[in-house]
Amino acid sequence: MFFDTWYDLLRVAVMTVCAYAALIVVVRLSGKRTLAKMNAFDLVVTVALGSTLATILLNRTVSLAEGVLALALLVALQFVNAQAAVRSRRFRRLIKAEPTLLLSDGRLLTGAMARQRVTASEVHQAIRSQGIGAIEDVAAVVLETDGKFSVLPRSQEGSGSSLREVRNPAGAAPDR
Repeated sequence: MFFDTWYDLLRVAVMTVCAYAALIVVVRLSGKRTLAKMNAFDLVVTVALGSTLATILLNRTVSLAEGVLALALLVALQFVNAQAAVRSRRFRRLIKAEPTLLLSDGRLLTGAMARQRVTASEVHQAIRSQGIGAIEDVAAVVLETDGKFSVLPRSQEGSGSSLREVRNPAGAAPDR
């Protein structure tokens, strides 16, 4: 349970160094966006890379070559996915969530919040974390595609052009 053989420890050490180096090379070749957590698929790929790396390191039946191939395929599939999303609006809409407006002009959009499973407390926390004390001082709160909240204070709203791509569910009016 605590120790089998020195060979096993040596194997794990050698595989760790080799697999780590291979992972770094594969990720660097694929570009910066490979591990970006922009949507659910990106998160899945990140978790899959970690799981694959662990399998390479600890599973005796998986060779280094098999593991590196699996890592390279995951990264290649992520690259193809990202390229398809850039080139095809239909594909992008299929695989990526859209940002959702949760608060507009200081008023909560409770229908949108319910659909996104967000509570008023979470919206208020996002507003407070930006140093804003009054909900009326907020032009918009958006639930972004990566699950983070963006808070746009009225003082920085400008033309509101950054909200053009934000989904306002069924033209929902703020709750009054």
